[in-house]
Amino acid sequence: MKDLSLLTWLTQLGLTVAVPPAALILLAVWLRNQFDWGKWIIWVAVVMSIYCAVSGFISSVRMLSRIAGEKEQDASASFNEHE
Repeated sequence: MKDLSLLTWLTQLGLTVAVPPAALILLAVWLRNQFDWGKWIIWVAVVMSIYCAVSGFISSVRMLSRIAGEKEQDASASFNEHE
C-alpha cells in the first residue's frame, strides 16, 4: 500500500511541475490576444511559471523523501518480529 502512495506522490510531482507553466503561459497568450497587451505579459508568465514549478518540485521532493524515510523505518524488524 505504501508503494501506491509513493506512486500517487510521483504523479502529483509531475502535475505540480507541468501544469502551472502550461496554464500560466496559455493565460498570458489569451490576455495578450484579448486585450492587445505586449509580449511583456508572456515573459511575466514565464517567470511566474518557473517559480511555481520550482516551488512545487521542492515541496513534492520533500514529501517524497519523508514518505521514503518512513518506509525504510517500517522495514526494520521490531522487537517482537525478530528471529
